[in-house]
Amino acid sequence: MDDCLFCRIVRGEIPAATIYQDEHVIAFDDITPQAPVHTLVIPRAHYVDLNDDIPADQIAALFLAVKRVAEIKGVAQSGYRVIINTGVDANQTVPHLHVHIVGGKSLAHGMVIFSGK
Repeated sequence: MDDCLFCRIVRGEIPAATIYQDEHVIAFDDITPQAPVHTLVIPRAHYVDLNDDIPADQIAALFLAVKRVAEIKGVAQSGYRVIINTGVDANQTVPHLHVHIVGGKSLAHGMVIFSGK
């Protein structure tokens, strides 16, 4: 996708604070962090969301990278939250599959806040 923000990051057209990368994924810090640690892990290949036909090896690579990033960012032992927003109602703002790793402090108990729509 030529105009996809995250594809442009993968291609190196837009700078990002890269934390980890391999042949399948790239991980970088979120530009609007919601916690002391807020890192995104994205597949290098373009998939809009979890509803796309994503090969099992790509899903595995994505979640193996989550574990590695949590170790790099120092939250593997203390705990972290993993979030994947899929679609409009989930408020997915970039149409490229991405995993949020959030931690570095004690997080609120609830995971879901309704917008009141």
